[in-house]
Amino acid sequence: MSPVRPENDGPPSTLRHTVEAGPDRGGCAVGAGEGSQKETATEAGEPVSPSLRRNPDYRMFLVIQALSALGDSFSYVAIPLLVLHSTGSVVQMGAVTGLTGVASIVTGVFAGVIADRFDRKRLLMISDGARCLLYAVIPLVWLFATPIWLIYLIVPVVGVFAMLFQVTYVTVVPAIVGPDQIARANGHLFATFAVAGVAGPALAGFVAAAAGPAAAIGIDSVTFAVSAIGVLFVRIRTTPRVDTVSAGRGAVRREFLAGARFLRAHPVLRPLTVLLSVLTFLTYGMTDLVIYLLKHDLGHRDTTVGYVLAAGTVGAFIASAVVARVRARMGFGASWITAFALAGVAITCMGPARSVPVIAVLMTVNVMCTGVAGISSMSLRQEVTPGRLLGRVTSTFWTIHSALGPLGAAAATAAAAGFGVTAVFVVIGIAVLCIALAGTATGIAQSAPAERPLGDAA
Repeated sequence: MSPVRPENDGPPSTLRHTVEAGPDRGGCAVGAGEGSQKETATEAGEPVSPSLRRNPDYRMFLVIQALSALGDSFSYVAIPLLVLHSTGSVVQMGAVTGLTGVASIVTGVFAGVIADRFDRKRLLMISDGARCLLYAVIPLVWLFATPIWLIYLIVPVVGVFAMLFQVTYVTVVPAIVGPDQIARANGHLFATFAVAGVAGPALAGFVAAAAGPAAAIGIDSVTFAVSAIGVLFVRIRTTPRVDTVSAGRGAVRREFLAGARFLRAHPVLRPLTVLLSVLTFLTYGMTDLVIYLLKHDLGHRDTTVGYVLAAGTVGAFIASAVVARVRARMGFGASWITAFALAGVAITCMGPARSVPVIAVLMTVNVMCTGVAGISSMSLRQEVTPGRLLGRVTSTFWTIHSALGPLGAAAATAAAAGFGVTAVFVVIGIAVLCIALAGTATGIAQSAPAERPLGDAA
């Protein structure tokens, strides 16, 4: 039941999704595209990675992620419905969601350490297996009683394993595909999450209506079981681990801080983390604002809201299809800055719009642009971070840039209630545009390959 991370480093913001341990790959180009990376590898005499279509481990991993995302999208709908059916209280619905969010944030602090210290394939299996067993308890107990305390107990624990899975999963992508294929693979995964974000809630709603929310949670449990078994058939290249057990006092503390030190020292990831933190604060409540615009200002029905949000998913598919080519042609800095600049323009125009088709198109453009920027951001982080540090860097990055999100959503919705949603859209859109342009004055705009002397920091 975890929301999609608006890193915008992952899939569309609807459900839990995050798309990333591979060996240290040496220096990696920040601005170079896929073609140049493949050419360099060939000139160096290294074998070129097989195409993604011919990579059985990647294909299996894609199926596993689809099942995991579909399962999460089921629980995203089924858990609130179960709480509502059992208590009739929207306050308790919010309390369960809030507990899950707190559990995810707390877990994010140490999930990277776990992902970097232990076998990542086993962690994926354990995370999916644990979620399978935890969710299976709910429909079994609901056959005899409806103890709401069980939801309060199980759902936050599920959030812990969900965050551990997400961080570990991000570190695994570079260990399955070649360094020249990371952006394209992330694009495919992004599209998979978009499909789950649309199909999952619809299927969950149908099952909940026909057999009850507990039955939908039972199906969720099955998807995690299949996903856990599927990981057995995926070969993941091993990554050297840093043995900190015998490293003396303070070793664990240094592990926690290693990700933050890497981000702070990297000339591109440092400003990227700062700018994304501000962007997350501004855009975290975007879906709420769109709903408020359509329902309050324009007086449309819930079905119209669904159509507009579904249109945003089209933008996710477009982003997944074009991101590899865009980044190869423009480089990371130009593609990231341009994407967020266009997103700012789309958000600015959304407020004054009074036509539903226009709002739907603008929503599509916004999701497409943030998708391109997010996939590029994640791919860059996977490329420039040594495999043994990728878990800690990922969890630190997510924790820092998402910390202000809930506060931003509260501020944006409160401002919409006080000053009108149109003005809030305009202010947020202009602010997003300015922040994107501010990236031109930072290391984000660099197009030269980034040296990686920081790879040994641990």
